[in-house]
Amino acid sequence: MPERAPSGAPTLRACALYPDLMNIYADRGNLLVLERRCAWRGIGFQLSASSLGERLDGEAHDLYYLGGGQDRDQRLCAQDLIATKREALQRAAERGAVVLGVCGGYQLLGHSYTLEDEEIPGVGLLDVHTVREPGPRLIGNVAIDTSRALGAGPGSTRVLAGFENHGGRTRLQPGQEPLGRVLRGYGNDGHTGMEGAIAGNTLGTYLHGPLLPKNSWFADWLIVAALGDRERELAPLDDGLEAAAHADALRAAGV
Repeated sequence: MPERAPSGAPTLRACALYPDLMNIYADRGNLLVLERRCAWRGIGFQLSASSLGERLDGEAHDLYYLGGGQDRDQRLCAQDLIATKREALQRAAERGAVVLGVCGGYQLLGHSYTLEDEEIPGVGLLDVHTVREPGPRLIGNVAIDTSRALGAGPGSTRVLAGFENHGGRTRLQPGQEPLGRVLRGYGNDGHTGMEGAIAGNTLGTYLHGPLLPKNSWFADWLIVAALGDRERELAPLDDGLEAAAHADALRAAGV
């Protein structure tokens, strides 16, 4: 159920793309974190879904979310994205809505994902290409420094921690900014030292876990960006449990 905001309070309108198919590693939990952190502050939260065969409104939502899935489900979603949702997502990104893709969702926000002789098209919001190459999957706990992409105060860092498990190697094209620098783990391809990608308010990352329960500060960053007010200061919360989860994720990654 959508949370009701007090009169005059903003409402964050979120849309989950293919929540029935793209939900590996409990990625749907990321939306629950956004909902609760809004509710605790008196910010409304409206959640919609758009799945196979359903048209998408590129003007109706502040945040669009695409999680990870198995190759078979990813193929189905890729075909549907191109047929029914690509233009709407492009409009959403152009007007500054947040578009967040995790793992398979990240790959589909790029230009293509190549599996042997098959090329799965993406929506092209991020200037990246992904290729499944011979070799082991990139699996394990990971931590990345996002201070450059997401901003941090003098002398401070913003570190995301999570879990990665992907066979694809994602290549950033010249001029495409990564989401972060790998501190521990593999990142986009296991050797460039970069993880994820960001263009405006469109972000892609391989960090599962799910991501936001382990990184409550990033959930707040997304809320502010989705509401369209970078100067907004969210009311502080008692984040003792969230801080402990973040510290555990960092320790698991060896940071």
